[in-house]
Amino acid sequence: MSTVVIYLVVTFGLGGLAMALRLPPLVGFLAAGFVINALNVEDIPLLETMADLGVTLLLFAIGLKLDVRILLRREVWLTTTVHMVISIVAVSVVLWLAAVAGIAMLAGQSMQTIALLAFALSFSSTVFVVKVLEERGETHALYGRIAIGILVMQDIVAVVFLTATSGHLPSIWALTLVGLWPLTRVLRRIWARLGHGEMQSLFGIVMALVPGYALFSAVGLKGDLGALIMGVLLASHPASSELARSLFHIKELLLVGFFVSIGLTGLPDLPTIGVALLMVVLLPFKGALYMVLLAAMKLRYRTSILAGLSLMNYSEFGLIVVSVGVSAGILAPAWLVEISIAVALSFVVSALVNGRGHMMVEKIAARLPKRDELSLHPEERPGDAGDAEVVVIGMGRVGLAAYQRLTDHYGLRVVGVDYDGPRIHRLEEAGLHVIEGDATDLDFWNRMRRSDSVRIAVLAMPRHGANVTALECLRESGFGGKTAAVARYEDEVQWAKDHGVDTAFNVYAGAGLELADQVAGDVEAPRPKPAPVETAGIEPAEG
Repeated sequence: MSTVVIYLVVTFGLGGLAMALRLPPLVGFLAAGFVINALNVEDIPLLETMADLGVTLLLFAIGLKLDVRILLRREVWLTTTVHMVISIVAVSVVLWLAAVAGIAMLAGQSMQTIALLAFALSFSSTVFVVKVLEERGETHALYGRIAIGILVMQDIVAVVFLTATSGHLPSIWALTLVGLWPLTRVLRRIWARLGHGEMQSLFGIVMALVPGYALFSAVGLKGDLGALIMGVLLASHPASSELARSLFHIKELLLVGFFVSIGLTGLPDLPTIGVALLMVVLLPFKGALYMVLLAAMKLRYRTSILAGLSLMNYSEFGLIVVSVGVSAGILAPAWLVEISIAVALSFVVSALVNGRGHMMVEKIAARLPKRDELSLHPEERPGDAGDAEVVVIGMGRVGLAAYQRLTDHYGLRVVGVDYDGPRIHRLEEAGLHVIEGDATDLDFWNRMRRSDSVRIAVLAMPRHGANVTALECLRESGFGGKTAAVARYEDEVQWAKDHGVDTAFNVYAGAGLELADQVAGDVEAPRPKPAPVETAGIEPAEG
């Protein structure tokens, strides 16, 4: 028990210290692993299981929200392929030159060894990238969808590599996995009867671990890939988003074990740190190459930069590649420590860079040559707000309710904004005026500012972090209209008020007001006029 206490205290303490320094908590979790290792504390076997469960649930959750069609897009599969080829060749050259220069650990290594290391460094971390995207609330943003698509393509390459190096093909029983598709029809019916409580969460865990991880592993395939595929097969269920939300905190807690376990691989010495730092120096090249390739695919500079920065890290899969090399006698066991240090440092660097926010990206993009908007990818072309008076950002349940209230009750001209293509299509079919856009994009607000009719902005995105970023861009653009924002917690409401939001509204309080209105209507009680403060200063339309 004392060992567990040490792990908890060190992990919680360093995670809190990272937050105090305005760094992501995962930086503290990574440091905790190395500190615990240095203290020579006894290993906890359950930690590795905890880490594996976290990664499995993460991939299952990705599958629940993944549109498989994204993998067929040229900017995903072609970028992944070209980047991997160029990256392996370029990094191999750099490591070979370092070996010729006599740098410790690399001196005397064969080209086969160097190529294997370059291959290990060509992957980006699915765990880290998705965690960053979720914290920003941008997994459905265009750059987020592209980044996740690239990561999934890399996972497919990883499966091929593991299969090729295992010395045997998957079992003939792997062909029976096609039966999972009709099976999911039955599973959906069971799911529909489970309600919204703990049984639904347990259903998700069982699906990820049993027909997902365990079944795929039993037939010689990567278990994590199985969890991802099960998520994809169940993604069409109406409650898929709800299930992903219910697993969110479970997954986040288990992933703490993943980040701590990286530091437990081993302690570095001076030569190890030197080579790891050389690998970290290569990170800007990795991110820049993604930016160049995505920009060549007719994506905006901003989208390309955000995707490149999010993918500018090394993957935990590098440890698997190196362990395969160690087992085959190609690499020395010390390389496991080496790669773990490089992966950990890449997470720290990437967390620091991505934590600088969108404004840094906007400034970089503004310095690049102007591009003709008509030549851009269709999803990157600016939408037209028309003569709208109100713009509602985020067309989920809250945003949709606000849109309908503002149009039906107040008679205002409203445009909804979202970055989820399928959702926009459904709303347009229902007759709503909705455009595709990203409120965390400064250029979006510059276009809104040029529209003389827009005088009210409602920030109704579900993630507080996304609303914060949108507010920063809104202020930077010089938007002079009124602003309103929704929040789930009172401290978020207070933050919005402190930062100049005209109306900050707790969504749960809003549910209570709506309930009161419904009750009053049922008993034919007189309904008072809404107070202006609750509607961002909007007065009902005449008539």
